Amino acid sequence: MQWRGARPVFVDVGSFERLAEGRPWLGYRQFCMLFLYPLMLQAYKGLPFQPWLRGSLAGIDPDAARSVLSLRDLFRRGVFAHVYLHSKLEKRYAAAGRDVKSELKDAGFSAELVKANVKRVSKVVERLRWRPPKSEWSNYASVNEYEVEDVERKSRFVAEAASSRRGGLVWDLGCNDGRYTRIAAEHARYVVAIDSDPVLVNDLYGALREEGNSSIVALTMNLADPTPALGWRGLERKRLEERGKPDLTLCLALVHHVSISGNVPVRDFIHWLRELETAVVVEFVTREDPMVELLLSRKEQGSHPDYDRFFFERCLEEAFEIERREDICGGRRLLYFAVPRSSASPVAF
Repeated sequence: MQWRGARPVFVDVGSFERLAEGRPWLGYRQFCMLFLYPLMLQAYKGLPFQPWLRGSLAGIDPDAARSVLSLRDLFRRGVFAHVYLHSKLEKRYAAAGRDVKSELKDAGFSAELVKANVKRVSKVVERLRWRPPKSEWSNYASVNEYEVEDVERKSRFVAEAASSRRGGLVWDLGCNDGRYTRIAAEHARYVVAIDSDPVLVNDLYGALREEGNSSIVALTMNLADPTPALGWRGLERKRLEERGKPDLTLCLALVHHVSISGNVPVRDFIHWLRELETAVVVEFVTREDPMVELLLSRKEQGSHPDYDRFFFERCLEEAFEIERREDICGGRRLLYFAVPRSSASPVAF
């Protein structure tokens, strides 16, 4: 599956083939492992599936799903048939080394049974509901330090930067509720909105799906611990930087989370942005801001001396040419629009 905005698109056309008589639905196991089980574990147990799937291209096998679910879960819709029995039968036939396909054909397995199984699985998926807990950042927009005027100024800043890169690809890193993602999308061909909070991403995806939005895709990812390249020789699933180069990258109220919470040196983060060959809109939140004070209060005194406005600006100017800057929130937050220095310009790292 790939995503065109909030719409899933099936691209594995090579797996379409005529159904032979007596043949089961060969995609059933894979569908369970990559779609049904992850959704079940999140809906029934509150377990995030993203770390599990990023660790295995194959997904969650029936025995692993069964080990996580309790006896009480057997009474939940779909668990007994698609998890418990699936696991038991798989073990039984694997141990016996029997020819399952021949036995199914001899038993009169038909296309009608395949259709019935697909219909049952579809009903299970459609009725799964995840009731996420309140996340740390789900009410960020209502409790942050922005006044109405600051929000308007920040919105204009993003809109003007995005319009200067009209028609390209935009990344919004740390997108939160997607307010600025949507502003950038008005001037872009496509926007990838990324946040580490699955609750926020789920809410944004739900809204985009209701709208039928095909220009914004919402992804869950921790930039301090991003999804690695996976599969044979790391080529089956590429890492983020290899999937497309953005023309503009938004990093709004992000640097303090990456640097302080994620323990990533400020210079390293700027260096990473420079390697993307992208124009950037970066918001730097100073140490006097209540949010930064809160993050630093959780650390040892004197931690993160590199998290400093003037050091940040020096690092940014080493790699980028700053075309515009603006202070908001009484000077506690600073906005920068910058473009990569030309290859002829020295970059000191």
